Amino acid sequence: MPFALVLLGLAVFAQGTSEFMLSGLVPDIARDLGVSVPAAGALTSAFAVGMVVGAPLMAGLGRRWSRRGALLAFLFAFLAVHVAGALTDSFAVLLATRVIGALANAGFLAVALVTAAAMVPPDAKGRATSMLLGGVTLACVVGVPAGALLGQWWGWRAAFWAVVLLSVPAVVAVARSVPGGAADTAPGPLRGELRSLRGPRLQVTLLMGALVNGATFCTFTYLAPLTTEAAGLDGRWVPGVLALFGAGSLAGVSLGGRFADRRPGPVLVAGGAALCAGWGLFALGAGEPVLLLALVLVQGALSFGVGSTLISQALYAAPGAPTLAGGFATAAFNVGAALGPWLGGMAIGAGFGYRSPLWVSAGLVAAALAAAALSLPARAAAVAPGQARPGPRDA
Repeated sequence: MPFALVLLGLAVFAQGTSEFMLSGLVPDIARDLGVSVPAAGALTSAFAVGMVVGAPLMAGLGRRWSRRGALLAFLFAFLAVHVAGALTDSFAVLLATRVIGALANAGFLAVALVTAAAMVPPDAKGRATSMLLGGVTLACVVGVPAGALLGQWWGWRAAFWAVVLLSVPAVVAVARSVPGGAADTAPGPLRGELRSLRGPRLQVTLLMGALVNGATFCTFTYLAPLTTEAAGLDGRWVPGVLALFGAGSLAGVSLGGRFADRRPGPVLVAGGAALCAGWGLFALGAGEPVLLLALVLVQGALSFGVGSTLISQALYAAPGAPTLAGGFATAAFNVGAALGPWLGGMAIGAGFGYRSPLWVSAGLVAAALAAAALSLPARAAAVAPGQARPGPRDA
């Protein structure tokens, strides 16, 4: 794997820390800005909405830019809005900075996914994707718990300043490692790329990705109150619980990357079924601290193992959309990231308690498995007579 992928992963780490760190800061933000916990949790949904809108839009906008130029522009915008977020006393302004920061993050990730795929052989997209997403999981392992600790020691704003500092070496790394010539894009007609996004295999993969990621974020957003309220642990346990989820996610991405290019089917079927059952078991056993800690690790691994495999399958399913595939995959996954916390917040707000997001997560994964099963006849019919049947890369 090219070393440039590691450097791209560094930039994704900085941005992933920002996207996920609110999981440990939601109660503090709610108290400081005078809003409810579900309202503060909506900051995660706002970020995800910006990612949904921004991913295809920014990918389309940057089609004729050099990849290095596009990545740097998105990084500079991301850095600027985090300075504004760290300085504001207004929840509305903070909400706006999350949306704008998400637009920049979406554009960066969409271009980075395509850039990573272009750096490796055609049959190694899964490994390239898993290496890039390693930055996301490293954010869960290190960045998010560190953000929670900073929030406990110096307030939630310190975590925003930390993201600003992390973004500076990411800018330097991208500037030095990614080719910047105009020839690195050379896009074809936009209409042709859009046509290639209509295939049933891609559409089902994106739907599954949205549902699985929705399940992940539905619970992850409320891990802090789940740990303190449902399990009865002291607030000092929250950074450790977040780190445990991140450690599981890192293991899941690493294992998923080993099989995503060769045997994605078993990963998605067996992993998806285990993920669904695990959320249900988590809901039943969240009051037991030992079981909570074990399931945080396991569910983190399953969530990111299945999720990263679905991302690579989306790239395989859209070979005719080299610049937009990453954007639409990013958008679909962040539809789930927006939907999940909103549904979890609705369940909590309705009085069902802090365990209720776990049941919502189980339902979302069950819906993903049902969508995959119901789509099999349509996907089989889409293969023309005499054409080779889908190979092992197909989800």
